[in-house]
Amino acid sequence: MLFAALLARCDQVITTDQLIREIWGDAPPRRATAALHVYVSQLRKFLKASGSGETRTQSPIVTRPLGYMLCIGSDEMDVNDFRSLMDEGRDLHHQGEYGEAVFVLEQALRIWRGAALADLQEGIITYAYANWLEETRLECTETLIEACLQLGRHREVVGRLYALTAQYPLRENFYRHLMQALYRADRQADALAVYQTARARLREELGLEPCRTLQQLNHDILAGDTRIGGDTRIAGAAA
Repeated sequence: MLFAALLARCDQVITTDQLIREIWGDAPPRRATAALHVYVSQLRKFLKASGSGETRTQSPIVTRPLGYMLCIGSDEMDVNDFRSLMDEGRDLHHQGEYGEAVFVLEQALRIWRGAALADLQEGIITYAYANWLEETRLECTETLIEACLQLGRHREVVGRLYALTAQYPLRENFYRHLMQALYRADRQADALAVYQTARARLREELGLEPCRTLQQLNHDILAGDTRIGGDTRIAGAAA
C-alpha cells in the first residue's frame, strides 16, 4: 500500500499524515508514525535488493520535511509509456490518420496487464489513481474503436464491443459504437436489440433513459438512415 501510494504521487511529496491515513484508514495504531518509518526503511531495502535504481547514488524514496517522495525517471514507469502512445494515437486520430492511429493505440493497450492496482484500492490516493488509470484506458479503447470504424473494420470490433458493453453496462459510448458496427454489418435487428438492452440496463440501474445521442441513433437506424454507414470511401480503401 505504501509503495502504491508513492507511485500514484510519483515526484510529489506525500505527507506523513496522508500516508498514515492511506495505510490504516481511520484506525491507525498508537505509534503509526514510527511504524511508517519502519515501512519506508523496509521498502528502501527492498528496492535496493531488487536492483531498482541500481545506477542511483541514493534511494529513490526521498525524505522531505512533511513526508516522503518517490523520485524515478519517466522511462521507469509503464504508465508513462502508455500515456505517450495514447497521446500520439489520439493526435493521429484527430488528423484523420486512422490506420496509424490504430497501430499506435493497440501498442498502448498491449502494455496493460489486468486492472490497475486491482488489490490495492482501499486508500484514498490509490483508489483515485486506479480510477484515473482505468478511465484513461477506456478512453484509449474508445478512440481505437472509433478509428477502426472509420476504416470500415466494423465486423472486427463487434465481438469486442459486446464484451465491453457487458463489462461496462453504464458506458453508453460502447453501446453506440456497437449499434453502429452492427448496422454497418447489415445487422439492423441486432443493432436495435442493443439499444433495448442498453435502455433496460440504464433504467434498472439508474432509473434513466439513454442519452439523446443513443436515442437519435436508434431513431436513425429505424429510419434506415444511410449516413450511419460511415464513409464508404474510407471503408472501401481499407478493404
